[in-house]
Amino acid sequence: MILPLFRRMLSLEELTLSIFVEERTFIDGTSLYNEILVYMPRLYMFNFWICTENMIHNSIHHLSEDDIQRTFTNIIFQQVECIVNYLYRITQLQDDVPFEHEFFIRIAWSFPLLQQLTIKNVRPQSSLSDQLNSNDNQLYSIVNYPYLISLCFENVHNDYVEQFLNDTKTHLPRLTNLTINYDQLQLVTENFTKERTRLNCINVNELYLMIETIVHSKDFYVYFSLFTLCHRYPSRNDRYYDSVCQSHSGNFRLQLVNPGDDENIEGISKDLQINL
Repeated sequence: MILPLFRRMLSLEELTLSIFVEERTFIDGTSLYNEILVYMPRLYMFNFWICTENMIHNSIHHLSEDDIQRTFTNIIFQQVECIVNYLYRITQLQDDVPFEHEFFIRIAWSFPLLQQLTIKNVRPQSSLSDQLNSNDNQLYSIVNYPYLISLCFENVHNDYVEQFLNDTKTHLPRLTNLTINYDQLQLVTENFTKERTRLNCINVNELYLMIETIVHSKDFYVYFSLFTLCHRYPSRNDRYYDSVCQSHSGNFRLQLVNPGDDENIEGISKDLQINL
């Protein structure tokens, strides 16, 4: 909307421009010249800061800093700097149809730098997907998320917990933050004894659980021996707990909040020391 104004400033000699633009193609040297500078014949000083933000598909060629820098070659500038950032983050995957193994392969390919992921899907994976993902099948590809650090299962079928925690299906070398229903976690890990799900949990140091009891088996603490912080969410009642427990790596905090509330509830009860 400001371009018509610029084109009427024929006598302008100095211009300082600071602008943030959304949902349009990236502004480069060619755009500046064709849309602004060509209409200002007397301009001799131009200081600018321009930021462009846009959603692009993975198949579109990603411009580099050098690509944009080269568009300024026909314009006399003393100094031009360009920074290009591509953000790879999915906050949530949700659908009414099942997420099959091949879908997660495409997600890993499309977002190689993915760091945070939330999954919502109560539909079970197909039996064909189960066959392809079986531990004895060597034909399917293991999904690799090398940079994923935070994983949240929110109202999901057990298949997706198995899909991500089983290291024969998914590789999560940097997973440190896990949000999950305790009953599902206990089931998929076979009460915290299953070796195939141990590797993807080994680096978890922040655990968010939906659970009513504060009593765990000994295998639970062995399974998550590195974690130092644990938030606990009640699943069917409105009671709140705020306690401190002892793990193999020191003290960690168990905090219960209401999953229906957006804000964290802290300090409702006194700290409780539990010796293991």
